[in-house]
Amino acid sequence: MRIIAVLITLLATPLAHTASLLELADGAHRSTEEKARNAYRHPVETLTFFDVQADMTVVEIWPGAGWYTSILAPWLHDNGTYYAAHFPEDSAVPFYRRSLTLFKTRLAQTPSLYDHVRITALNPPAHSIIAPAGTVDRVLTFRNVHNWAKAGKTEAVFASFYSALKPGGILGVVEHRAPEVRPLDRQIETGYMSEGYVIEQAEKAGFRLVERSEINANPKDETNHPAGVWTLPPSLRLGDTDRDKYLGIGESDRMTLKFIKPEKPGSIESL
Repeated sequence: MRIIAVLITLLATPLAHTASLLELADGAHRSTEEKARNAYRHPVETLTFFDVQADMTVVEIWPGAGWYTSILAPWLHDNGTYYAAHFPEDSAVPFYRRSLTLFKTRLAQTPSLYDHVRITALNPPAHSIIAPAGTVDRVLTFRNVHNWAKAGKTEAVFASFYSALKPGGILGVVEHRAPEVRPLDRQIETGYMSEGYVIEQAEKAGFRLVERSEINANPKDETNHPAGVWTLPPSLRLGDTDRDKYLGIGESDRMTLKFIKPEKPGSIESL
């Protein structure tokens, strides 16, 4: 009888709750458009590089429409905790409010996958607590640093990450990558940030760089386009102008950086 009960429980459990990262990335619960971007975003390789385990507490920063949420939330559903540090409800920016509403709508449409998602807000100084201090194993941010640099909030958001993470916790950063010689104002204008800038900001907050990866590199992208990174797919801001050229390049060249919150302030231990 016990074996039968266990089998019934397993059969009643949605596949996404017991699936591997690879199965989730290619799962039926994700749209065709989302899965098409796997070729550029490399979610399985990226989350493996950041060593995201199914029993961890993870915060994703500014998850937008939920591209990574559709992998992380079911991955962490049963044994972990997933925080979505989204835009604040009281934001003065209409786009932020619309984005949050669409995100919540998506979660409500499939409660079996997303009923455990915890939504917090990040937009300092008013909103800087993304999770209880010292409780998080991983903080992950994908292609957001240029927005914080433009708003002059990079230092504040990295401080929020540091506060939320446990000692020994990991900050994973993926960002459009600029040449190191590009001036900061031009980085902000184009949406491509230098690795040097990101590392400097992380180190100011107390993090130490552990490792870099070329998982999300794109050697076809020379990073100097008429409308910045938004020239490339998926934005294709120039419309039909040179469309085939930019589709041929694909999505942006990206850095993938892993930082650690030291066990002791000022220490340099690594994984």
